Amino acid sequence: MSTPALDTTDRAIINALQGGFALSDEPYREAAEALGIDEETLIERLERLLAAGVLSRFGPMYNAEALGGAVTLAAMAVPPERFDEVAAKVNAHREVAHNYARDHALNMWFVIATDDPASIARVIAAIEGETGLVVYDFPKQQEFFIGFRVDA
Repeated sequence: MSTPALDTTDRAIINALQGGFALSDEPYREAAEALGIDEETLIERLERLLAAGVLSRFGPMYNAEALGGAVTLAAMAVPPERFDEVAAKVNAHREVAHNYARDHALNMWFVIATDDPASIARVIAAIEGETGLVVYDFPKQQEFFIGFRVDA
């Protein structure tokens, strides 16, 4: 699938919504009005950008630990011929996010976020059981905030 060309409105949507989204009864309507478009157009364009892979996700970022949960970084050494199969199994877990391929012996890295700290071990054990591969757990030792913004 080829990446579609972005027009001025697509770029405005991407740039505007990286900085936040209204917490209100009608956040899409409010965002659309600020962009000078209607709510339906905004939603259709977001869906198109997601489907085309221009956006990898659109949604809130929660601090699982502040809500009583837990987060960890995990990695696996996946045989190249099994990478897609293993990625599908790993990504099927609702607790898994940010799954990336890396050029390293540990070539699959992903984040596990759970409702409670004990569930990290449960998810890791499930993935190991489903794939037959070891999941290495790299719990956070210190947190740094790095703001990241990409202007389209």
